[in-house]
Amino acid sequence: MVALVLGLAGLAASAAGIVVQVLPRRFSAAQQQQIMTWESLQRWREWPASRIFPPTIGYQLLDYITDRPFIARRVGIGAERSCAAAADPPAAAVLDRHGCAEMLRATYVDATGSQLVTVGVAVMSGAAATAASMSALPSAGGLRSGVLPLAFARTLAAGFGNGERQLSSAIPAGPYLILAAAGFTDRRPSVPLKSDFSANKEMQSFAFGVADAIRSKLGAPPPPPTCPGVPGC
Repeated sequence: MVALVLGLAGLAASAAGIVVQVLPRRFSAAQQQQIMTWESLQRWREWPASRIFPPTIGYQLLDYITDRPFIARRVGIGAERSCAAAADPPAAAVLDRHGCAEMLRATYVDATGSQLVTVGVAVMSGAAATAASMSALPSAGGLRSGVLPLAFARTLAAGFGNGERQLSSAIPAGPYLILAAAGFTDRRPSVPLKSDFSANKEMQSFAFGVADAIRSKLGAPPPPPTCPGVPGC
């Protein structure tokens, strides 16, 4: 009887082990977050450049409601650069300190052909590094430190440089920090935009609209990971 009971107990334990092996694996919250961050970080390598920076992006003017959005058009996409090469020195120091791996950039022109924005995607190690970098970006002369404007010869952005930057912004997107630098196509130097309410509102709408459209796709969280319920999953 003792031998029978021990045998049945061993059989039950073996059966329980088999059941555990074939049941779907359950990831902890920390493991899920780690896997989702890894999947998000693959996008900048796996997605084509035109998916990260679409040829056209719709945006709305602040306090101005229309049936159709205004359309920003892409002027060009730059080559991958280090954060030190694609950001101004104060921003580059912050990004480097928090582990920025690469910077992707593209420049857009607004619907009127009078304004430009360069959007930079800083590839960070995770959401914590993104948040830390964003909060540490310094400001000087009313401008937040950030991405360097990207010019393209023989286009409306031919003269777009750091001296023409009128405003800068930064928004988090999971393991990415989306940076924007905006200015005018007529190459006018930096001026205090707050003194011109209309121009300030228009440029803010344009720059934020383009940056936010890129953020909403690139930074969208992937679905929580699941396991298909097979041995070894």
